[in-house]
Amino acid sequence: MRIVQQALYLEVAERLRAMIDEHVLMPGAWIDEASVAGSMGISRTPMREALKVLAAEGLVRLEPRRGCFVNALSEQDLDEIFPLMALLEGRCAYEAARNATSTDLDALESLHADLARYAQAGSIDAYYETNYQIHEAIQRLAGNRWLSGLIGDLRKVLRLSRHKSLKLPGRMQESCAEHLSVFSALKAHDPEGAETLMKTHLLRQRGALRALDAAEAVPHADSADAVPDTRAPRRGRLRLAGKDGGSAGSSDKSSIDR
Repeated sequence: MRIVQQALYLEVAERLRAMIDEHVLMPGAWIDEASVAGSMGISRTPMREALKVLAAEGLVRLEPRRGCFVNALSEQDLDEIFPLMALLEGRCAYEAARNATSTDLDALESLHADLARYAQAGSIDAYYETNYQIHEAIQRLAGNRWLSGLIGDLRKVLRLSRHKSLKLPGRMQESCAEHLSVFSALKAHDPEGAETLMKTHLLRQRGALRALDAAEAVPHADSADAVPDTRAPRRGRLRLAGKDGGSAGSSDKSSIDR
């Protein structure tokens, strides 16, 4: 049987995901298809096919006669996504606690030792990578492909978040402590405990993002004595692509532990 090389548009889609994740393509930005295709040395055909893939994932939206735009997450989007992630990843932890063997736990022990070392050193990039490996390992131990698929889809959308929760001072150390607590429950084969702790971990990430947004807003006050704006944040929802490639839903704007 012949080995079929990956279609070019799939490689382009992966490069575009990386550009969105690194904020080379910013949330809300119009994508200049011709320019981006030229920078990659490709024609516009694989570019358009790649954008259709990203539209199906919720990363971009295609608007008739206007072109393609990077989607943006509103506060409402984040408020709706993180509780879902907490439920899904909590269930993964529940099933992993029931399934984990001593060999599995030994492998997780090594990852958590690395995580603690990176947290202590303040090595945020290394922490991100190890954290991702831990979440992936717990998903594999859960052995539920439906859970893994749903979590993977939501993680892609969270790439659109403007902030990364670990940038909040002290959050990396808190995150590490939360992970170690989940791991203790896994070692004890305590499904309910693992589930509860993982849910708490995810919801605290949402809290960290709120704190970062609040901190970012402070320097924009007119003066030191300015009265804080106590109005509720603008609510809006992510615009997703419809089946015809157009946009659906209302307008307005992370791997986990981002």
